[in-house]
Amino acid sequence: PMATGVLPVFCGGASKAVDLQLDHTKAYRAVLRLGQRTDTGDVTGTVLETAPVTAGEQELLAVLPQFLGPRMQTPPMYSAVKVGGRPLYDLARKGREVERPAKEIRVYSLDVTAFDEEAQTAQIEVFCGKGTYIRTLIADMGRILGCGAVMTALRRTEAGGFRESECYTIAEVQEMMANGTLEAALLPPRRLFDGLPRL
Repeated sequence: PMATGVLPVFCGGASKAVDLQLDHTKAYRAVLRLGQRTDTGDVTGTVLETAPVTAGEQELLAVLPQFLGPRMQTPPMYSAVKVGGRPLYDLARKGREVERPAKEIRVYSLDVTAFDEEAQTAQIEVFCGKGTYIRTLIADMGRILGCGAVMTALRRTEAGGFRESECYTIAEVQEMMANGTLEAALLPPRRLFDGLPRL
């Protein structure tokens, strides 16, 4: 699958604290490819434009500071954001495009961790606030570079302070359920408050 990663799951009484996770920060590892633009912002979409790639790693690094801090981002049409009570992806699948209100997002860090000049691909790591669409960030980078860019892979590596290293796969959870050992693997609800001062 193109998109995988960390998903906090609340069990039993801990589900009362789900609301505390709505505004949490997230970290992503994504791969982008230069030279193309699609209607979804990723490689699953319809290609709208291809262009010769005139930018390399240095040019990509040079545009990253423009994306740091608070900024406005228009959600993509292929998203679950609702306009007039309907999710945008419903309208997009019918070939319709509507005005979407831009929302404020915040990107705390953005780094290129690998660049393949031959394939014109780059791996980036993003630490951001809620509501940030990584494929839209990538599409915006491609627009500024003048050659377009699409997301080819996405992995959420952290969500609300919970890291990938603490996660279990669905298969592992199913095995623990069958063995009766799942409860011992659950994290205590107090972990939700690790970032707050103790009183």
